[in-house]
Amino acid sequence: MSEKKMTSSRRHHLKSLILQIAQTWLVQETKDLVVSKENYMAEHCPGADLAGDQAALMETCKKLSALIDQIDEERYDIEAKVQKADKEIEDLKIKVVDLAGVKKPALKKVRMSADTMLKALLGSKHTVNMDLRANLKQVKKEVKEEPTEAVGDWRKNIEDKADRKKMFETS
Repeated sequence: MSEKKMTSSRRHHLKSLILQIAQTWLVQETKDLVVSKENYMAEHCPGADLAGDQAALMETCKKLSALIDQIDEERYDIEAKVQKADKEIEDLKIKVVDLAGVKKPALKKVRMSADTMLKALLGSKHTVNMDLRANLKQVKKEVKEEPTEAVGDWRKNIEDKADRKKMFETS
């Protein structure tokens, strides 16, 4: 069976025919929708009886206002019930996740320095250089307390230190 390719002009002609048919269907559908709305309104909402005096019209307006208020209250109550139900659903979803538990992946052994671990935990913006040896106890050298009287002139202190340096060099 040999298949012949359709020419592009034929293909465009068929596409335009299909689009024309679809457009007529859309127009007919909108007309049907308008007619069905009119039929529904005529069936369920009879026309207003405007023949009468002003007092009768005021009375019908009051009745309509009362009906609107009642419907608004019902809508508000139903909306509150829906919000409450939605909140309960969210709480139950959280409980289901808690009860099911989160499946933890198998951990891999990774050798990592303390600095890179802190970078991974805190993010790249917070760089903390932590010296772990800084927390170890350090042996403090005993400092000789010189009497405050001996401080005296600073030139004399410098000369004394120079003498000490010479003493170590000659040894």
